[in-house]
Amino acid sequence: MQTLARITFDPQVMGGKPCIRGMRVTVGTIVGLVASGHSTEEILKAYPYLEAADISEALAYAAWRSEEIEAVLA
Repeated sequence: MQTLARITFDPQVMGGKPCIRGMRVTVGTIVGLVASGHSTEEILKAYPYLEAADISEALAYAAWRSEEIEAVLA
């Protein structure tokens, strides 16, 4: 997995959910917008403090997470 420098985790921001650069914009929000059919341009217009690379990295993180397997250790 490549290093994802734009995805941050902080218990004090959005309860520790993966966020974009420490802001209160979660990866889930970005993925949800893309899944709803919003373009990168529309998302950047709605969130002008984001950058196109933030959206790309959020999608890369979500894709990586969907492949991750959680195993219960006995």
